[in-house]
Amino acid sequence: MGNESVLCRCSVNSSPSRIDLAAFHRHSLVAMSEDTVSKLTLPPPLSTGLEGFAVWPGLLDEALQRRLVDDIRDVVKQAPLYRPVTPAGRPFSVRMTNCGPLGWVSDRNGYRYQPHHPQTSRPWPAFPPLLDTIWQLVSGFDGPADACLVNFYDADARMGLHQDKDEQDFSAPVVSISLGDTAVFRFGSAEGGPTRSVKLASGDVCILSGPARLARHGIDRILPGTSRLLASGGRINLTLRRAIGPMDAIKS
Repeated sequence: MGNESVLCRCSVNSSPSRIDLAAFHRHSLVAMSEDTVSKLTLPPPLSTGLEGFAVWPGLLDEALQRRLVDDIRDVVKQAPLYRPVTPAGRPFSVRMTNCGPLGWVSDRNGYRYQPHHPQTSRPWPAFPPLLDTIWQLVSGFDGPADACLVNFYDADARMGLHQDKDEQDFSAPVVSISLGDTAVFRFGSAEGGPTRSVKLASGDVCILSGPARLARHGIDRILPGTSRLLASGGRINLTLRRAIGPMDAIKS
């Protein structure tokens, strides 16, 4: 894996188990502004050593990041952040909400997608148009996303290793957008074995697809003070997914 050794040499601690993208941000191949959203171009991704897991460092410039933050603030006004619990009743350390036709929820009844907020019972807000554009640009999937999970991490929030497997059709990828403070993202193959970690900074976009669609992944920790995008700090993660199966497989 040619890129893997290059990435490891860029690590801040020279450990073969950690990938550091910081050195690549200044070499971003795309610079975008709000008036060029319709002309977005996708550079080659940075390899992570796991087939199907790709990262585009700094894909979204500061103007687009701020636009997305404003969009998500509008989403949160309609669908407030809340702290879900696991089926066992344990509270998540992140707060979350959703936008799009469906939203991912967790409670004592299990994990699932549903069309309304669990506390307000109101439908989830529509996707901001920029999210549709990013999905079309990155996913390579012939069909729209129908769910966007919005996770807010404060300095102490974490996310344990897990797989995204509550969707009906795994042929669609999972596209993730990072905004705010840098996160240490841990990942490993779906089959088990060793894991590695990569730093995801504000504006980075990554994808889990193909062999990595069911990869194990989670957030080890947030690195406070690494971004000034959010006035009070923290990290917003937007995860675009296709929750339902192909349209021709849906029964009326």
